Amino acid sequence: SLASALVALCLLLGSCRSSAPASTPEQILDTYVAIAQAAFADSLQSARALETAADRLLARPSPATLDAARTAWRSARIPYLQTEVFRFGNGVVDEWEPKVNSWPLDEGLIDYVAPAYGRESDNNYFYTANIIANPVIDVGGISVDAAVITPQLLAETLHQLDGVDANVATGYHAIEFLLWGQDLHGTEQGAGERQYTDYSLENCSNGNCDRRRAYLKSAIQLLVADLEEMVHNWEPNGAAYIDFRAKGIDGGLATMLTGMGSLAYGELAGERIRLGLLLHDPEEEQDCFSDNTHWSHYYDALGISNVYRGTYTRINGTRVGRASLEALLREQEPALHAEMSARLEETELAMLALVELGEVGQTYDVLIANGNTSGEAVINRIVTALMEETRSIEKIINALLLQNVSIEGSSSLPANF
Repeated sequence: SLASALVALCLLLGSCRSSAPASTPEQILDTYVAIAQAAFADSLQSARALETAADRLLARPSPATLDAARTAWRSARIPYLQTEVFRFGNGVVDEWEPKVNSWPLDEGLIDYVAPAYGRESDNNYFYTANIIANPVIDVGGISVDAAVITPQLLAETLHQLDGVDANVATGYHAIEFLLWGQDLHGTEQGAGERQYTDYSLENCSNGNCDRRRAYLKSAIQLLVADLEEMVHNWEPNGAAYIDFRAKGIDGGLATMLTGMGSLAYGELAGERIRLGLLLHDPEEEQDCFSDNTHWSHYYDALGISNVYRGTYTRINGTRVGRASLEALLREQEPALHAEMSARLEETELAMLALVELGEVGQTYDVLIANGNTSGEAVINRIVTALMEETRSIEKIINALLLQNVSIEGSSSLPANF
């Protein structure tokens, strides 16, 4: 909610945050692991709540149960997005991530689409395969038996079918499409408007409701299983935990800062925010069916702050973490700490401006419309803030004498960064 975002701002500005004690590098790495463990555990818990809400929708389809499932999906995004800062430096997370958060997707692979979507794509034979309507698909010499929709079918056969990244059959965004349907409003206000009767066996709209129900249930079961896997990966005997600990002090700090910088710069500022503005294309928005993109960007940015501040607020309200890069730099490089803190605060303020507009219908897809100069200013403020934040992260890398740290870029950002 906006209220929780304002509490986070209070924490960032220091008006309700107790001063952190001096931190050793070893303690900082401990905190990083503790935050990863807590955030992924919260992601799993909220995905299970989404599963419960979806089961209620399927048991009794209605406007109320569909709305509750959508609310549960939005809630499930909050902790997950704060885990994205653990990408880009942790190979175990990077290899796993496409299963749960791939985007953009060619939704015609999954279900019915409007005529404006088109019938074919030069890059994707399965652009309009519509697995829900077609138990057997034979395209381009590739035959797919989808007679029974199961988590295994989605994960092992359909996801990234034919080697095409846009064939997204699993994860948050496939579920998002199933709950909202296409957003046909372009750069005008409005999200997807799927009817609850798309899941009704007695009053089925748009056909194949039994298969659509099976797809939704399978996709959420798979999301829960994938998150269970990542929770185990961060336990002391898990692959991500072992890999991170094996890097040692410098390697661990480098991993932390790689994730922070790459998420802030190449991924968030570039691919998720500025690219859509350059193209004026609502298909480039992160949560393009639900118009939840303003919150997705906000919580991604908060995840970066969490790692620097050494703290994470769990969905039950308790806080995890203590030792931090913030405390280390405050002690050893106070001017650089002040700079980084100011950069995080500016990013937070820019993101809150986006959130405030999004909550009154001026969502990301509206702001990037061609000719929307005020919207362009809001987006560019965020991009600039994230770029400046990344410059400070690079200074921290140099101050800590860390070697071979590579921050991912984006072709949509200025070449002179």
